[in-house]
Amino acid sequence: MEKTESDSGDVSSAQAVLLGALVPGVNGPTWITLKSSFLLLGLCLAVMLGLAFSSSDSSLMLHVAFLVLICVTLFLLLSWFLAQTGLVSVEHQMQEMGLVKNDQQDTSKKSK
Repeated sequence: MEKTESDSGDVSSAQAVLLGALVPGVNGPTWITLKSSFLLLGLCLAVMLGLAFSSSDSSLMLHVAFLVLICVTLFLLLSWFLAQTGLVSVEHQMQEMGLVKNDQQDTSKKSK
């Protein structure tokens, strides 16, 4: 089989994430980027919480704990939403943007 422009090997992860920001749906590379961003945010918040405990400032601990709660809630809601809707392929997003010819358009042109 010949490789076409719609093969996922032709699209880099950075292009797939940018495409995911412009087109409806979430593709795999965009979801991986979001998960790694939340992981790094959780790491930063854990360090901040540790510093708040070491300074013994109760208001700072409360604020950082609230930020951790917001972060965890947002990640769980995003995960639930994607579990309900599912991921979209990069090829489908490229077709929606008109970057790749649709197979249906090719067959209709050939039949005319």
